[in-house]
Amino acid sequence: MTFNAECWRLQLAVLVIVTSLLTGCAMAGFEAVGAGACPPVVAYDAGFQARAADELASLPDGSVVVEMMGDYAVMRDQARACSAKFSL
Repeated sequence: MTFNAECWRLQLAVLVIVTSLLTGCAMAGFEAVGAGACPPVVAYDAGFQARAADELASLPDGSVVVEMMGDYAVMRDQARACSAKFSL
């Protein structure tokens, strides 16, 4: 009976150690800072931006695409601010 109890104790100890190691690895991803923590911002040249503005202007009033592009502009601003914050 002693052998069986020691066997279970060893398995429990290994399980605790492995679980704590995996938890430590998982937490590292949430604490990451720097360029890898910020999404990249794609640069568009002036001609491409003008073409996009013309195409957006030609969409009908109340178009869902116009609203989505507004959200996209906010996300780009947030990504730029994130990159600037961590590049110091």
